[in-house]
Amino acid sequence: MQRTLMEDLIAWKNKPNRKPLVLRGARQTGKTWILQEFGKREFPSVAYVRLEDNVAMETLFAGSLEPQRLREGLSAYTGQVISPNTLLILDEIQAVPRALTALKYFYEEAPEYPIVVAGSLLGVMLHKGISFPVGKVSFLNLYPMTFGEFLLAGNHDTLYRYIQSCDYDMIGVFSEQLTDLLRQYYFVGGMPEAVQQFISTKDFQETRSIQQDILNAYEGDISKHTSKDTAERCRQVWNSIPTQLAKENKKFIYGVVQKGSRGRDFSLAIQFLGNSGLIHTVSRISKPGIPLASYKETSSFKLFAVDIGLLGAMAKLSERTIIEGNRLFEEFKGTFTEQFVCQELVAQCKYQPYYWSAERALAEVDFVIQSENNVYPVEVKASENLKSKSLASFCKKYDIDTGIRLSLSNYWNQGWMKNIPLYAIGGLCQLP
Repeated sequence: MQRTLMEDLIAWKNKPNRKPLVLRGARQTGKTWILQEFGKREFPSVAYVRLEDNVAMETLFAGSLEPQRLREGLSAYTGQVISPNTLLILDEIQAVPRALTALKYFYEEAPEYPIVVAGSLLGVMLHKGISFPVGKVSFLNLYPMTFGEFLLAGNHDTLYRYIQSCDYDMIGVFSEQLTDLLRQYYFVGGMPEAVQQFISTKDFQETRSIQQDILNAYEGDISKHTSKDTAERCRQVWNSIPTQLAKENKKFIYGVVQKGSRGRDFSLAIQFLGNSGLIHTVSRISKPGIPLASYKETSSFKLFAVDIGLLGAMAKLSERTIIEGNRLFEEFKGTFTEQFVCQELVAQCKYQPYYWSAERALAEVDFVIQSENNVYPVEVKASENLKSKSLASFCKKYDIDTGIRLSLSNYWNQGWMKNIPLYAIGGLCQLP
């Protein structure tokens, strides 16, 4: 499989003042695979250590964190001489918190040794008061495979290249094929194991079985790493996401999770799910000022799942419903499309998306993003519907030069607004 994060890993390797690297991401997004593959491609040797349920490593890091001592201990454990030409991978580092602290000493005293660490619950760990080497490490995030990576996995390299180069003429030529592939992606999603299964067999049921296994594993993780009460609230919030997104107003409502509940009842659960990488939080902004984060309203937000395939599994949607369509699915189809756009904006384009709504909810813009010193409102259409009243009124109200509409229609530049095909969303990564 091709993961675009590989380019970021190579760039990290070649930095003159390289720091230890922390790779974050939800469980089963492929962190272990990509780090080991990176090591095979770019280093003469690799030393891999999994820290979860590892008594020897707990003992090693419980003592002095002097790099020479740790290097000798890790060499003895792996049977691999750890030199400056060896990539040292410490996996599931949240299981041994002092191993994270040790990165500070490697950076200060032995920066010549390339070290990468990974963990699916690093966000949770960092909120428990663990001593963290602030300023001594670099970060990268790994998300489920994007639609572009899905194309690469299916050997559609040329289509991927057209999208990345914003060649809308050629994209238009292959619009029917890209639409079909997009619908497949809506079902399969981007969890690497599910993608690999589908690409190899085209078996929707086996793919759904893998998705269900991942959902079960997530539930097990929640129970393992938090209190019984918080775990139950996490499950309630997580299971409510399809219902929350099915509402016409997709703002997260605590009463949907549990009748009569309020923010204080579920704030820790939402924080845990966010820190675990299982949800994307899209907050409302009061107005499109720069930086957008300064105008965020923490009390109003939408929650999206980490992966569209998992959302479909949670909602128990069949491949026929998603791919072929169904009149009863028409309303929820918009929800699915917004989920896709949200995770692509985050994973592929590295944007932090927000949304905007009028005070009396008479108008809403699905997403608002910031690129450099420009703000772009993004309206999402599940089909070829070209009405954009909310987008037009938003641009006029706030004197926005360019609005973006994502739909299944071909590329169209109307001056104040650009219509970009949903399957060519990669073009948004290159906004000025």
